[in-house]
Amino acid sequence: MDAREALAAALRRHAPADEEEARDRARILAFLLRNERPFDRAVLEGHLTGSAITVSADGSRVVLLHHRKLDRWLQPGGHGDPGETTGEEVALREAFEESGIEGLSLHPSAPRPLDVDVHDIPARGSETAHEHLDLRYLVVAPADAVPAPDLAELHEIRWVRWDEVEALGPDHGLRRALAKARAMVDPTPGVFR
Repeated sequence: MDAREALAAALRRHAPADEEEARDRARILAFLLRNERPFDRAVLEGHLTGSAITVSADGSRVVLLHHRKLDRWLQPGGHGDPGETTGEEVALREAFEESGIEGLSLHPSAPRPLDVDVHDIPARGSETAHEHLDLRYLVVAPADAVPAPDLAELHEIRWVRWDEVEALGPDHGLRRALAKARAMVDPTPGVFR
């Protein structure tokens, strides 16, 4: 089974948390089945991207970044590089590049992907408006990890406690992905895993 077939199988198994995620999963699966190189930025309608919901080793915090161009708090993530064929490798590379945290790993028991989301990207420069079909994975940082980012694309990046997330104004899709991650890792009594 090649990477595209494996991802299609994973998407078919993925259990959406709400109707929006169910629609996004269907759109991503249809896109994947009609595009030989789904991570290729040259695909005009859009492309797959990979994101990392990056949690601390003890599960008490998550890494969020304030994106300079979009002026929003987001999870680390972005485009595939040439030769990358899985969302996992894109998510791990992007999380490292944006956070500077070494030794990141995929959560051993989290669904892959943890969450899926489709969002519009406005035209900018020579790039036309298109969609990002985002595959989101739960990633764990080593104990005592400290973000050491290149701030070229960011205003800020930091560890955020779960009870601080809502004040940063995440959109519905990010809020949903963070809720899934928190349910799996938060050590707070009363939070289900």
